[in-house]
Amino acid sequence: MAKNGGPGKGRHGSVKGRTQSYNPRTGMWTKSNTATGRFMDTKTSGGPFKGVTRKH
Repeated sequence: MAKNGGPGKGRHGSVKGRTQSYNPRTGMWTKSNTATGRFMDTKTSGGPFKGVTRKH
């Protein structure tokens, strides 16, 4: 499992079991579960999620 490191040290590892894709209709990134395929969250603050694999 990915964990946030101490201040200034960054993330340890990548997030497993999740992917993200860009939704051109909304202009936002959407995170989904790879096992079920269900959408989990949409990033509203701009830019992609950190540490989550991008799906094209």
